[in-house]
Amino acid sequence: MSTGLLALLDDVAGLARVAAASLDDISAQAMRAGGKAMGVVIDDAAVTPRYVVGFAASRELPIVWKIAVGSVKNKLLYLLPAALALSVFAPWSITPLLMLGGAYLCYEGAEKLWHAIRPHDAHAHEVAAGSAAQTSQSLEDAKVRGAIQTDFILSAEIMALTLASLSTSSTVAQAAILAVVGIGITALVYGGVALIVKADDVGVALAANNRPVSSLLGLRSVLTGSPETGADRLLRPLLRGIGRGLVIGMPYFLRVLGVVGTAAMLWVGGGIVLHGIEEFGLTGPGHVVHEAAAGAATLVPAIGGAAEWLTTAALSGILGLALGAALIPFVQYLGAPMIGKLKAMLGRGGRVGRTGNAGH
Repeated sequence: MSTGLLALLDDVAGLARVAAASLDDISAQAMRAGGKAMGVVIDDAAVTPRYVVGFAASRELPIVWKIAVGSVKNKLLYLLPAALALSVFAPWSITPLLMLGGAYLCYEGAEKLWHAIRPHDAHAHEVAAGSAAQTSQSLEDAKVRGAIQTDFILSAEIMALTLASLSTSSTVAQAAILAVVGIGITALVYGGVALIVKADDVGVALAANNRPVSSLLGLRSVLTGSPETGADRLLRPLLRGIGRGLVIGMPYFLRVLGVVGTAAMLWVGGGIVLHGIEEFGLTGPGHVVHEAAAGAATLVPAIGGAAEWLTTAALSGILGLALGAALIPFVQYLGAPMIGKLKAMLGRGGRVGRTGNAGH
């Protein structure tokens, strides 16, 4: 009996070692995969804050939370099982689906640019496309919905890049790595977004705090009548200056970030489409972009990598802008009416069903 128990314990220890090695491998591959997707992560972080701009301060964090929850659902409930299923049963469909997502990003980016240049015409397009919100709540709902839709495309790109970089063929390990990368990237992106959108409130608190050290930067209350410390007197001017700088600078930073977010939509979407058409054998446009990027790196070898990336991003953005501009009238005159008719048909079907049930 004792021999059997020792053998059982030895088997358990062996299984524990295998499990630990598997966890180490999963975490290592998740780190590598997340690093390869970091470019899309940066684009995601740049795109999201523009959906919060213009709302009351009390609504900023709730909006970010709604988008973050939607992002987790995108990654874990929809994209993770879809990515695994497509990689097994229909690997040929991944590229066309990514290209459709890239085209959507191009359309979103071009529409935002058009809105900045011709706001009245862009608003008329939004009304015709059925996306113009009339109340503060419907505007918030529309913004959250748009952010989650955009996150879906960027998340799909992240999951696709992650899946393509994995060296394991185990479906369970792939699912675990995709889940780790999805949750980790969501926490990184939306934690950063929350810090960005609340930075001005932090600045107000710092600028108004006379006892920054005693109150641990406002995280605890200071007893009335307690003496002011030397550290308070020493750091108060510095922290007040930082606070005022945040209050003054954050509106400009958010505007810049909004521009970067719109540009990110165009260059990421254009890059996805460009890579997709290369996969289908149309290598000419991709070859031109690669040659131009290599030429830029040769011209300025001191910053060759940055020059190559900037050239690739700029040319991908130009392609994305052209594609997005072409899609704007398509969506207004063909896509939106078709979606409206489909919604009307579904609505009539639902009403007929309810009427029939009521009659019974």
